[in-house]
Amino acid sequence: MPVHYELGARPGADHVALITLDRPEAKNACDLEHFHQLAQTWKRFAADDAAWVAIFTGVGRSFMSGADLKTYVPEITALAKKIQAGEASSIGEYSLSDGTEAVLRGTKIYKPIIAAVNGPCVAGGMEMLGGIDIRVASEQATFGVLEPARGLFAGGGTTVRLPRQVPFAQAMEFLLCADQIDAQRAYEMGLVNAVVPENELLDTAFQYASRITKNAPLAVQATKRSVLEGLKVDMREAYRIESRISKEIFATEDAKEGPRAFAEKRPPRWSGR
Repeated sequence: MPVHYELGARPGADHVALITLDRPEAKNACDLEHFHQLAQTWKRFAADDAAWVAIFTGVGRSFMSGADLKTYVPEITALAKKIQAGEASSIGEYSLSDGTEAVLRGTKIYKPIIAAVNGPCVAGGMEMLGGIDIRVASEQATFGVLEPARGLFAGGGTTVRLPRQVPFAQAMEFLLCADQIDAQRAYEMGLVNAVVPENELLDTAFQYASRITKNAPLAVQATKRSVLEGLKVDMREAYRIESRISKEIFATEDAKEGPRAFAEKRPPRWSGR
């Protein structure tokens, strides 16, 4: 299967899911089938109570390069025509939403996600990176929103999320110039958390995961949920959201004992989904 899901892939990482995109023949570009598989994998992670953190990476020296234009554009065009004609709401297992769900646009996954960027992160790879919480890059990684140079539009979330995640002027330079930048420049922009040698990439990602899983999963998920929902509104409303989430947590069965529930490492019944 081109998208691998491994829970507990390393000793001591029982609650870490390693998700690997494995399509080296296309430099980890996705057609309709692979976007579908990736979307389903994210749903699997969201529903897996044993998985508290996910690490996403690609095989070889490719992270994710978005859509395989030679195959995906004809496929998605044909699918859209059939749906618009009322002939189908989906084709087999495939739907129009697979592409956006694969790159985490609009999804509500409140479990932490870590990227181990091991090569080019462009197009859909950049779209997905915007939905990932912690990003570690190898020294060989590169980043770019190259769509404007090809007469295309990056409509998977980058134009919305990037200006909220790095300084505005740097985001606009990155988006409008359509440059491909190296890992060090990405680090200077604040796009990634760390740049490490290639042979240390996954180790570093698992170290971040270990630091997260030492904390109570209920509190971690609530924290991410508060951050993501708060970013959509002004600060006054964000404070209301924070208070509402706090009340919801203490109203759950697992939290009846109050703060003690936050100190325990058991998977929570409240998942935020």
